Amino acid sequence: MFKSKQPSLSAVQDDLAKLVDDVRALLSVKELDAIPEIRGVRQRIDEGLASAKDSAEQVLQQTRHAAACADQYAKDEPWRIAGAALAVGALVTYVMCRR
Repeated sequence: MFKSKQPSLSAVQDDLAKLVDDVRALLSVKELDAIPEIRGVRQRIDEGLASAKDSAEQVLQQTRHAAACADQYAKDEPWRIAGAALAVGALVTYVMCRR
């Protein structure tokens, strides 16, 4: 089977933090203040980064909550999880054998 290497959540967070730092460093170059359009671009980018950061944090919190709920459900209802896994396995086996 193919194995795709998924980046870890902390690696994605680190990459996002580095990107934000790089963009902010670029926007802080004072020589660019002489260009009036740059001020507007800086403001829009800064607002966009703040919005993206807030959205990413909300998604992260929702993902953690969903994972915790799924984990708790699996602990509370292990036989339902096992039954569902058995049903899915049987269905996949049936479909593969028909080919």
